[in-house]
Amino acid sequence: MSAGRFAPSPTGAQHLGNARTYLLAYWSARKSNAKLVLRIEDVDSPRVKPWASQQAIDDLRWLGVDWDEGPDVGGPNGPYVQTQRMQLYQDALQTLIETDRVFPCTCTRKDIQSAGSAPHFDHEPAVYPGFCAGWKQGDALPDEGTYCWRFRVGDQLREFDDLVLGHRQCVPADALGAFPVTQKSGEPSYQLAVVVDDASMGVTEVVRGNDLIASTFRQIELYLALGLSVPRFAHVPLACGPDGRRLAKRHGDTRLSLYRERGVSPAKILAWAASSAGLIDEHTSVETIASIIEHFEWSKLPQQDTCVDTVAFQ
Repeated sequence: MSAGRFAPSPTGAQHLGNARTYLLAYWSARKSNAKLVLRIEDVDSPRVKPWASQQAIDDLRWLGVDWDEGPDVGGPNGPYVQTQRMQLYQDALQTLIETDRVFPCTCTRKDIQSAGSAPHFDHEPAVYPGFCAGWKQGDALPDEGTYCWRFRVGDQLREFDDLVLGHRQCVPADALGAFPVTQKSGEPSYQLAVVVDDASMGVTEVVRGNDLIASTFRQIELYLALGLSVPRFAHVPLACGPDGRRLAKRHGDTRLSLYRERGVSPAKILAWAASSAGLIDEHTSVETIASIIEHFEWSKLPQQDTCVDTVAFQ
């Protein structure tokens, strides 16, 4: 069975940009009669806010979003909170170690920044220069807490057909370089956890912002190395402020929880999300989240980012 997913990170409040991405994932899944999974991505433990997981659930419910599996409704593929799934990530890491797809790396960010080559994608760090890549099975490990595990990327062309952006391709060794699959603390990286979770939860369609193309290529590498099926990807346009920059605090408070508190109608958010994505005319009346499903087509979405008049939601 096909499946989509929502994966909020409880590092802060959900905002307008998050809402549109979640809604597009919802409309796509419901249009194709796919199940929906809600997962809380809380492996970034230093930044996690204790209140943010429940707030994200409340925000989604307020918009009218529902799901078939998740931390609040259960399901056959739980648990649905990443910090409760650590053994799964450890098992995947062990597979990568045994197949020589990873190596321990003691480099600091400063080391990499000073010696790495220029990034090939926007908002990306320098490409890892390979200082520690000579490690092989049987070599001694560095002291605990001083190294992360990095994935050895291949030098063959990787490509996929994005549902919004069309054909994408890169050579990971040139464009990305070896990337971390754990932190130096031993915790799994976002890249590893997401791949393990999406595969084990049966996710077949991943909807995310277009700023995550580089992450997608990294994850494709991991899917293939672990012998897992690669899902479809839809990289959707970002919501930007009037200055054309990604929506942020400088553009005003766009938290969904604030709109709930102020009595803003969720239909207003739904109408903006659907019209800005090209699904409906901006004058079309929207009463419920379900009323948009029949209008949904990936081919309608623009590829360029969307400017938002945040004042309209005050």
